[in-house]
Amino acid sequence: MWTPQWFMKENKLIRFIKKWVYFRKRRSGRFSSAQVIAGGFLAAILAGAVLLCLPVSSSEGTFTDFVDAMFTAATSVCVTGLVTVNTAAHWSLFGKVVILFLIQLGGLGVVTVMTVCLVAAGQRITLRERMMIQESYNTDGLDGLVKMIMRVLRGTLLLEAAGAVGYAFVFVPEYGPLKGAGYAVFHAVSAFCNAGIDLVGDSSLVPYQTNPVINITTCILIITGGIGYVVWWDILRVIKGRRHRQVPKGRCFCRLQLHSKLAIVVTLVLILGGTVLFFLLERNNQATFASLSLPEQVMAALFQSVTTRTAGFCTVDQGALTEASAFVTMLLMLIGGSPAGTAGGVKTTTVGMLALVVWASACKKEDVEVFGRRIKQSSIRTGLTVFLLAQFIAIAGIVLLLATQDMSFTDVSFEVFSALGTAGLTRGITADLNVFGKLVVTALMYIGRIGPITLVVAFLNKNNEKNGKLSLPKRRVLVG
Repeated sequence: MWTPQWFMKENKLIRFIKKWVYFRKRRSGRFSSAQVIAGGFLAAILAGAVLLCLPVSSSEGTFTDFVDAMFTAATSVCVTGLVTVNTAAHWSLFGKVVILFLIQLGGLGVVTVMTVCLVAAGQRITLRERMMIQESYNTDGLDGLVKMIMRVLRGTLLLEAAGAVGYAFVFVPEYGPLKGAGYAVFHAVSAFCNAGIDLVGDSSLVPYQTNPVINITTCILIITGGIGYVVWWDILRVIKGRRHRQVPKGRCFCRLQLHSKLAIVVTLVLILGGTVLFFLLERNNQATFASLSLPEQVMAALFQSVTTRTAGFCTVDQGALTEASAFVTMLLMLIGGSPAGTAGGVKTTTVGMLALVVWASACKKEDVEVFGRRIKQSSIRTGLTVFLLAQFIAIAGIVLLLATQDMSFTDVSFEVFSALGTAGLTRGITADLNVFGKLVVTALMYIGRIGPITLVVAFLNKNNEKNGKLSLPKRRVLVG
């Protein structure tokens, strides 16, 4: 009989990894980095769907519809949070463990998990794989990438463990030691990976709307996971320099890299701005904030602003939000978190950079400048491409769902922006989608997780590069 102990005793895991490494070496030259990332996420979704549709994964011991199983696998791997079945009631312990594993894999990323497996098997990380890591984390050099991956793993596990301790103060007294600890670990991983999948029930974290421990712990995990690993290490570098008196007092922020400065500033502006807007728009809404005290209203507004950064948890009924609040939520879900993190969306730095482009154009400046530095034109082009592709894909998703579902424009638009931004918030229509609608939303979650550009590049011929140095004549095009 197959058991984990037999598996390890016979060294089946080691043999499997070695066979995979051999296959990887033979095929490594045939796929681009974008194709490996896109294919890796797709393979994880399909494998998860197969496991989740088995009777052992459901609480009733019956087969789960494959579309629902694939939707659940996709929302887990793509760390979104939209669900078509009740996670707590429908899935067995085995199914919940599979979902937890898929969330962790999706949060860390295919490249990170692949690198960790290779290091664990004692395999050498090739130059091609280092370049893949570099492309995945947008780093400038190839030095120290493996060490960075291991630091990412350690930091992730440490923060998730700290979050689990915070959740345990609430869940253990409520559910008991064993179940409460399991709930604490599950929600810590889900929150840090910005997945938003919970085991509480159909209403997400609404029962804990006024619980400060749940609210604060969840917000901290969402922000630390969504800010990006690159910002982590940059902040730690400055803190270490300050400790060794290499960074003058009061100059810590100035010593951060440009990317970190922009990501931190835009994140703070969006969180604080969203909190103020939600507080003003919902404070008199009887279905959301009106029955709460002033401090509780502020906490609920802050949580709503933070969770729209592609987290998926909610402490208020999203269907009860005013039209204005629903629109603000859609905008924040589209923006999402920062690059090289667990959040989705077009990213904070992209929106911040495009806002600076508008400012530079209004001031008739040739260069886009911020914090005493110029932003590269290649970064601006990439950011503009990501933003426009996201808009086109969102429009296509809205049209497809409106044409095939009997639902309102607001509800459909909310669902599309939530899926594409991997946010996971919904106005209660996910379970009512037909098969075609579920497939459309699944595709949007997949595109939102790997990124529009990665998807496009994965389907292009990797050898389709420009030959020669010939430059075409420039001509002016009228705009505006």
